Amino acid sequence: MTTEKTLPVFTVAELEAAPALDLPSFSKEDAFELGVIAAMLIRERGLNLAVDIIVEDDLVFRAKLAGTGAGNDVWLAGKAAVAQHFGVPSLLVKQRHAEAGTRFEDVSDSSVDHERMLAHGGSIPILVNGVPVGTITASGEADVIDHELAADAVQAYRERRQA
Repeated sequence: MTTEKTLPVFTVAELEAAPALDLPSFSKEDAFELGVIAAMLIRERGLNLAVDIIVEDDLVFRAKLAGTGAGNDVWLAGKAAVAQHFGVPSLLVKQRHAEAGTRFEDVSDSSVDHERMLAHGGSIPILVNGVPVGTITASGEADVIDHELAADAVQAYRERRQA
């Protein structure tokens, strides 16, 4: 008998209430540290995930663990594009549309490039003084697991930086 893991559930209110990763500065060295934290969490949890850290449109950190590979690249880039564009987690964008009874894919805003943007959970913006400068993005599991990993890595990084 196999037991299925219960997937986490995130509401719009919970996602909106989560503290942003908003810092006075964020360097490539910081990105590397955040990426290592995320990779360690992926290994500890035995997850099938890839993780990217992008700063100023530059891929600074990438780790593809377990069964991830080139197929994750489109998802990593698409989720990151949503988080960067909207300045909020990609899962929040998806959930806002679901709560409103609409699909992100049906948005007819000229600033939204549906060929490039994928509103699925897993990407969280990195802000410097309120301005999006990068993202942490995970891909490979259910999108709520991807989001949970990215959020936990952000929290661990925040705690380490405050220590």
